[in-house]
Amino acid sequence: MVALSENVALAARPAVARRSPSPLGDRIFRGAALASALLVLAVLAGILGSIAYGGWPAFREFGPGFLVSSAWNVGREQYGALVAIIGTLVSALLALVIGVPISLGIAIYLTQLCPGWARRPVAMTIELLAAVPSIIYGMWGLFVFAPLFARFVQIPVSNLVEGMPIVGTLFYAQVPSGVGVLTAGIILAIMIVPFVASITRDMLDQIPTVLRESAYGIGCTTWEVVRHVLIPQASVSIIGAIMLGLGRALGETMAVTFVIGNANRLSASIFDPGSTIASRIANEFNEADGMQLNALMALGCILFVVTFIVLIVARLLVRRAKVA
Repeated sequence: MVALSENVALAARPAVARRSPSPLGDRIFRGAALASALLVLAVLAGILGSIAYGGWPAFREFGPGFLVSSAWNVGREQYGALVAIIGTLVSALLALVIGVPISLGIAIYLTQLCPGWARRPVAMTIELLAAVPSIIYGMWGLFVFAPLFARFVQIPVSNLVEGMPIVGTLFYAQVPSGVGVLTAGIILAIMIVPFVASITRDMLDQIPTVLRESAYGIGCTTWEVVRHVLIPQASVSIIGAIMLGLGRALGETMAVTFVIGNANRLSASIFDPGSTIASRIANEFNEADGMQLNALMALGCILFVVTFIVLIVARLLVRRAKVA
């Protein structure tokens, strides 16, 4: 009876009127959000404008030949970006070829095959790789990985493929010191694995369980479930994760500077030293002056454009995957 009386009393109370949103607060929120977006665009435009302004004398002096010339002679003030551009693209491509399959394997193992008690420790260990500074990767690559790579990979492979057509050109080291384009690609692959693996794992976890159970219910194996159910469902996110890793590989500086060899020459062998845009800027920027400084700024502008093109390609691939 007491409870009934309380319910009647509560029902008899007048309902609290809902307060209408304040027009002033809404305008302040909209203005703050717009200002944040415009601030990012202004900073981006300022960065691009400054490096384009600094690199314009080099573009004006050398013209389109700056992009296709392999010369880099400080004494004669002859500069070209071809070696650095090719080194950047090749090392990033090698990083994707090595790192993406490993990342996908890690993500699939954590979501499909890993025991419950080990899933969290393994995932945390993979994610901790992203917290390691790039200079640590570079020092480890130069002092630990490079000597082992030269002794157990470069020397035996070079002796094996010497004189062979094509293979002998790609995998022969003139001076097997351990540093080179392939070494840089391997270090970059290790660096992008935590990014690609973490994003892919999160996307696979978000796929409804009913889809997997339905596939297993009709007799599919684990490989068939991954190949025909999980990968198609998460393809858009996987493409985005791969492009994020590619952007990380294109712009990496210190780790690549330590292990790529920093040689200004074109070589068909991925065992030989090379150079990237970021490593060349890091090596020469402090002492650069005059046209050399302008050439380095032009290299930075080219790297910016290459990264922008990668982002456009990523958006096109994601849109195509969504349509499919």
